[in-house]
Amino acid sequence: MKRHKIILYTEYGTYIKSVFQLYKQNRSEDRKIHRKRYPSQAMHALEEHGVFIATYNGVPQELEDAIFLASQDVFDLPTEVKVLSTSDTPYHAYSGKTPVMPLYESIGIENATTTEGVEFFTKLMWPSGNENFGKSALMFSKAVAELYQIVMRMVAKSYGIEEQCETLLGSSVQNLRFMKYLCPQGDGGNPPGMLPHTDISFMTILHDKQVKGLQIKTKEGQWIEVDPSPSSFIVMAGDVCMAWSNGRIHAPCHRVIMQGNQERYSLGQFTFIRGLNIQIPQKLIDEDHPPRFKDFDHYKYLHYLLTSEGMKSECPIKSYCKIN
Repeated sequence: MKRHKIILYTEYGTYIKSVFQLYKQNRSEDRKIHRKRYPSQAMHALEEHGVFIATYNGVPQELEDAIFLASQDVFDLPTEVKVLSTSDTPYHAYSGKTPVMPLYESIGIENATTTEGVEFFTKLMWPSGNENFGKSALMFSKAVAELYQIVMRMVAKSYGIEEQCETLLGSSVQNLRFMKYLCPQGDGGNPPGMLPHTDISFMTILHDKQVKGLQIKTKEGQWIEVDPSPSSFIVMAGDVCMAWSNGRIHAPCHRVIMQGNQERYSLGQFTFIRGLNIQIPQKLIDEDHPPRFKDFDHYKYLHYLLTSEGMKSECPIKSYCKIN
């Protein structure tokens, strides 16, 4: 029996005395979460801040080293190879440096928890093969997907919507994105590596290679720098999670500001919901919390973001499906 443990942090670093343990039964695919104490503080973090830090031992040091080496391998490829990573889904293809964000570059693997998804991307980048890359990417994606499941079952337990959560988990697609931020050049201050935004995913789990830069905007408008430890993962709610929870969970605005003389490598696992309409669970609707969002399809929402209305909107998720 294999056990994984996460320690949750919130309030941007304050320790929460709650430990979740994930057990993997050899004779069953069923996974059960056992807890010492229910982490109401973590739910408070998601509702008030939309983010918390989890120290998670599901990614051993050997895999940690391998996945960041894999990240460097893919960014070392010529641009003419990286641009082969295209997608019919908006914001899933290779993204090169632009005049607005000259320090940022990213590329991703769709369906990253499947052998087929990882092999397709690997063969696209390395036609002759790259076994180490494929193995590391698949193992890392699966490990982070388990953390996502832990968090979602925690949320479901808090709201009493376990059945709806399992349906949602069954429709969750994991996309692993490699992100690189260059060092700022000259004396132009601290340029943005990534402009302020909320995520278009259901949930995002970030893992950085010990170079600061990520900042979260509080509801009061203050920017807070995140300073994670090497073994920590940043769990962040996206716009779609906010709508699904009837606005109870916050989707935080965040950005990356580059400082110093080190390149910044970051891994982001973005969850999207496929083949299932996003629908507010009935238990999250009452007299004090009337339904705020219509049912919608996550992937149709992604395409809406590219319309003139979606690009002009200050909050696309609300303009797309909010009930007036």
